[in-house]
Amino acid sequence: MFETGAYIVCGQHGVCRVESIGPIRLAEASAGRDYYTLSPLYSKGGVVYVPADSEKIIMRYVISRQEAEQLIGEIDGMDMIPIDNERQREETLKRALKTCDTRQWVRVIKTINVRREKRLAQGKKVTAGDERCLHAAQENLFGELAVSLGIEKSEVESYIRKKRGEQE
Repeated sequence: MFETGAYIVCGQHGVCRVESIGPIRLAEASAGRDYYTLSPLYSKGGVVYVPADSEKIIMRYVISRQEAEQLIGEIDGMDMIPIDNERQREETLKRALKTCDTRQWVRVIKTINVRREKRLAQGKKVTAGDERCLHAAQENLFGELAVSLGIEKSEVESYIRKKRGEQE
C-alpha cells in the first residue's frame, strides 16, 4: 500500500501524488473499500479515485534518482519495439504505453523517432497515430523523470541529451 504524500505512476493518469487513503462517500458500492485519492501532477485540477486493492490499474512508485540516471545511461542500448504488422502499429505501441514501464516508454519514443526520420526523408508526413503515441510516451517518461531528478518537466529532454553527450 502506498503512503500519503508519495509520488506514484497510476495507469493512464501519469505521475500522481497520493493525497489520502480511505473510504470515499461518492457511492454506496464503495462501502468498506479503501481508495487512493490522487492528484495528477501534470493535469490542472481534478482528482482521481482508485481502489486501493485494484488489480486492473497499474500503480507503482516513481523510480528513484539512481534508477532514472541508470535508465538514461541505457537508452542507446535499448531496442526499438518490433512492429510485425504495419496495420497494427498503433495498437502495438499503445500496448507498450499501457505497461507503465519507463523502458517501454523509451522504446516507443525510439521506434517512432526512427520511423519519423525515414518518413520525412521519403517526403512523407508523420502519421497522426505515431504523433499521439510519441506525445503520450514523452509525457509519461518526462513527467516521471522530472519528479525522480528533481527538475522541471520542460528540462528533462535537454537533461537527457546532455547526459547522452548530444548537441542541443
